[in-house]
Amino acid sequence: MLSFPINQCTDGPAWRHVYPLLLIILAFSVVTEAQTLKRAADYYNRGLQRQDQGDIEGALADYEEALRLNPNLASAYNNRANIKLSKGDLDGAIADYSKALAIDPKSVEAYFNRGVVCLRKGNYARAIADFTSSIEIVPEFAMAYNNRGNARKGQGDTEGAISDYTKAIELHPQLTEAYYNRGAAFQNKGLLDEAVHDYSQALELAPNLVDAYINRGQVRQSKKDFSGAMADYSKAIELKPNDAGTYYARATLRQANEDLDGAVEDYSRAIVVDPAYATAYASRAVVRTLQGKNAEAVGDFESAFRLDPALRETFGEFSEKRLGMKPPNQ
Repeated sequence: MLSFPINQCTDGPAWRHVYPLLLIILAFSVVTEAQTLKRAADYYNRGLQRQDQGDIEGALADYEEALRLNPNLASAYNNRANIKLSKGDLDGAIADYSKALAIDPKSVEAYFNRGVVCLRKGNYARAIADFTSSIEIVPEFAMAYNNRGNARKGQGDTEGAISDYTKAIELHPQLTEAYYNRGAAFQNKGLLDEAVHDYSQALELAPNLVDAYINRGQVRQSKKDFSGAMADYSKAIELKPNDAGTYYARATLRQANEDLDGAVEDYSRAIVVDPAYATAYASRAVVRTLQGKNAEAVGDFESAFRLDPALRETFGEFSEKRLGMKPPNQ
């Protein structure tokens, strides 16, 4: 800091020389700061372009340079966090979203995005807090209600989740995710008609939503609507032919309808897709036993128990009594 004797700080000749110098220094400082901020903005904008073009590493480098030049650029923290999230660095993403919020406490995007990461990490309480903050800033934010519903469901608060999904649908009647998620919540509560309705609404909006077909098929199977369940499982397989779980689900339906050959066929397809699917081996073993194909059944049980020894608790007695298989270590 510059300091002068009192007699030089009035109208003496020394002060007349220093004062213009200070003005020059101040003006230079202002110009330099403006140039630095402009350079930061240039790097930030190039980062946006690179990110849109798929050059993630280039975008990350630009955001970091922008933040070096301007540490108060909240949007750069937010965008860098998005890249960290895409790379699986969840903690790094949370740290950057938090920095963005420290600079801009009204950033609905940062609250929402941090909530998404917390939801992925299973930190439901913090996710609920962040989605709630998003809603307080933008009360019509339908996806924030939907995601808060997911967090509440994760906490076991099914009623709270349904309330949030319903609000999301009220705000955005075309929000497929909200219908699907509310359908799943209804399914968990045993409200089967409501679940079928919501899955159907989701499928009207997104006709290729495989999981909605699978879940609606499960609900219809619980309602003894076997033809509806068969149609749903078959459509899901048509859309996603390499999903072992859907073949397994359709196999259980065929088994319940005493279509044993069809059940074996679907269990076998599930095993082809996932050779480590122990439960599919065990279930096929049961059907083959009912068909009188004991040798094949024994082979399936042996495969099942080798892949998952815990299945002996469920199928061990059946295999011993019906096929004469011995318990382990005997």
